[in-house]
Amino acid sequence: MQVSVVDYRAAEAAEQFTRSLRETGFAVLVNHPIPQAQLEALYADWLTFFAGDAKKNYAFSVDTQDGWFSSAVSETAKGHTEKDLKEYYHVYPWGRIPPVLKAPTLAYYELATGLAAELLGWVERHTPADIAAHYSEPLSGMIGDSRQTLLRVLRYPPLTGEEPAGALRAAPHEDINLLTLLPAANEPGLQVRARDGAWLDVPCDFGMLIVNIGDMLQEASQGYYPSTTHRVVNPEGNAAARSRISLPLFLHPRPEVVLSERYTAGSYLAERLRELGVKP
Repeated sequence: MQVSVVDYRAAEAAEQFTRSLRETGFAVLVNHPIPQAQLEALYADWLTFFAGDAKKNYAFSVDTQDGWFSSAVSETAKGHTEKDLKEYYHVYPWGRIPPVLKAPTLAYYELATGLAAELLGWVERHTPADIAAHYSEPLSGMIGDSRQTLLRVLRYPPLTGEEPAGALRAAPHEDINLLTLLPAANEPGLQVRARDGAWLDVPCDFGMLIVNIGDMLQEASQGYYPSTTHRVVNPEGNAAARSRISLPLFLHPRPEVVLSERYTAGSYLAERLRELGVKP
């Protein structure tokens, strides 16, 4: 199992990208249209926000799921008992965003969402006809006018050595949505689980864009596109004293979209949020 690194500008990019998703659940893009300088500025601005007390004014809403989630209310991955070692902020265009961060964050949200929609189109075009026949509507249509696509700004704080036994920056999990776009973080640590159970480092040089399948696409494609388990491991040595920040964009359908006979997108999301312990 090997996650492919695909040149976004290559003539065969869509085919190579979808093949890697099909085989591993992940693909990595280089030469993509998200400027590195834009990402670095966002990383710096949000690290400043997390370091201050103003974040406490934006505590998350249980009903709308926007705002700041402290480490005390962070997710507990399905099947695990210890909370992840992280804090994060949920950004929706309609939600609360700190004024000083609003313009650059929404500019990135628009750029990343547009690219995610293009990549979902690649997946749609390279879905075999017998699999696509089970889609309730074209994949590109599922995200039309969606208010659910989420930009999560994640900060993994430095480790103190007093973390609970077994706690990780992000315990093994699968994403909920259709596709996730993740620019390479400022620190390494992302791993994907291979079919034989081994953990493999995902290529994550600064400037790369990591894309993975979420459970909703796996559900809609009847397992053709696999939602692969991944995690963020705790660093060692000098890296343990540094924060890690990342900007995953979770591409979501409209709530009423039918994924399968079992689920709509809305019912699936509600079930998973309850499992994660962030919604009653």
